[in-house]
Amino acid sequence: MRFALSVAKGIDAVTTAFGKVSWWLTVVMVLIGATNVITRYVGRAIGVSLGGTEYIVLQTYAYNVIFLLGASYVFRRDGHVRVDIVYGSLSKRTRAWIDLFGIAVFLIPFTILGLWLSDGYVARSWRQLEVNMNAGGIPIYPIKTVILIAFGLLLLQGISEAIKNVAFLRGHPQSRSMHADPPAGAAGGPPAAEAGAGAGPDVAPASASGSAPGSASGSGDDGPPTSGEGRT
Repeated sequence: MRFALSVAKGIDAVTTAFGKVSWWLTVVMVLIGATNVITRYVGRAIGVSLGGTEYIVLQTYAYNVIFLLGASYVFRRDGHVRVDIVYGSLSKRTRAWIDLFGIAVFLIPFTILGLWLSDGYVARSWRQLEVNMNAGGIPIYPIKTVILIAFGLLLLQGISEAIKNVAFLRGHPQSRSMHADPPAGAAGGPPAAEAGAGAGPDVAPASASGSAPGSASGSGDDGPPTSGEGRT
């Protein structure tokens, strides 16, 4: 199981790297769109054609690559929309079983079918060195290659999630499944031990009001307030 989890960790690292590429491509896409708008209006003002379909095509290609490369990363982050109203109310183990079933029966066959159907489509584009003649001859075949990469990444991430869910169902403490509780001290995890938990028997933790034990902050204490208690 340890080796399988190390494989899953490596796959997660790869999909995360491609996800970060998608982040920056989003910035590029926005800049292309802004350039398209600016050149169009500036060109219209000075009577010169500065824009063209090239910007629109490049922006569309950037969006396609963002969508394709980001799919596996969003899947790893459990960011895809869920429409099942029952799933969220189930136990973590039941949800892990459902995810494992969905990966094995639907996701993996779907990605394999996508790779099989896309292979000839992409190969034909490479043989023809396909370009977009309406956009100044921008190559299309590199963009179509991303289709195969996307299906491959989604297949790998499905295998990674299956490994992590199996480890979670077997009770592995480092399964890294989305259904496992975060480790202590991690963001969103259980709180770390309180400051006074590891102290000696003579050190008592402070009370919720910030005063020492035995002070007059409690409502049932009739004695005068201690000298160390804060006053307003």
